[in-house]
Amino acid sequence: MARSSSLAILVIALSAILQATAAQTTHVVGDELGWLVPPGGPIAYSTWAAMQTFTVGDVLVFNFTTGEQDVAMVTREAYETCNSTNPISLQTTGPANLTLDSIREYYFIGTIDQHCSLGQKLAINVSAPGPRPSPVPAPPRGPITYNVGDDLGWLVPPAGPLAYETWAFNKTFLLGDTLVFNFINGTQDVAVVTKEAYETCDTNNTITVLTTSPANITLTTTGEHFFTSTYARHCDLGQKLAINVTASTSTSNPPSSSTEPPSSGSNPVSEGPSAAPPPSLVSSAPSPLIGGFFITLFSLAMAFF
Repeated sequence: MARSSSLAILVIALSAILQATAAQTTHVVGDELGWLVPPGGPIAYSTWAAMQTFTVGDVLVFNFTTGEQDVAMVTREAYETCNSTNPISLQTTGPANLTLDSIREYYFIGTIDQHCSLGQKLAINVSAPGPRPSPVPAPPRGPITYNVGDDLGWLVPPAGPLAYETWAFNKTFLLGDTLVFNFINGTQDVAVVTKEAYETCDTNNTITVLTTSPANITLTTTGEHFFTSTYARHCDLGQKLAINVTASTSTSNPPSSSTEPPSSGSNPVSEGPSAAPPPSLVSSAPSPLIGGFFITLFSLAMAFF
């Protein structure tokens, strides 16, 4: 009887550990950007956080160069005022790992010089763990018109390439959607280029160039599409945009250029490399410590047979 009770306790413990292991997610703060003073200011980390779901037991990893950055957990007031006088905790060695152990808001800043004021700050909200909901398919939608850069428009961005990367980050581009590039005639243009030309900023061989604003481009093929400017050094300074176009989920057919020709400032995008799946934003892996603990308990359980 004692043996059966002990075995039952071990089974329950194993189930709980397996559930915690499956639910735990490791979030690398800023992904490839890491933890530093972001070129685009606070929007970089606020945009990153908006794309994540944080639950109790998840782990934040702050990747930074020791001696050049640090990470402090602070109160909301200290976060808003960039006051690093009395942090809740301070880690000075990178990478710094932090486990989210309670349901609440967390605030992090860099305490070195003016790093916080320049945008090295992160606010997240942690919710209770639970079963991950199955994704609900989005209802069919009609074509959408996107103003590239929104209020920024199409120009050499002050923050470099991050500005247009951030703009495109949380958008879904489907067949039939339209990109509108707003710029001042004679000071900018829009060039549709290959991936290689985009990466090297080589505008000698473009697919097409639009010189009149607003320049409208209808997305008529799936896959990756790349845009830049042919003006000197504009591409090198960040005036470049890469997007991925997927097929529409709508049962209705997208507008066809044969039935409704585009306006004089509109060009369909009909060339470009095949689509590539976007990189994963969050990596999920069980903790080595939990894995070792699981093996130990499993061995103990086997001893009862």
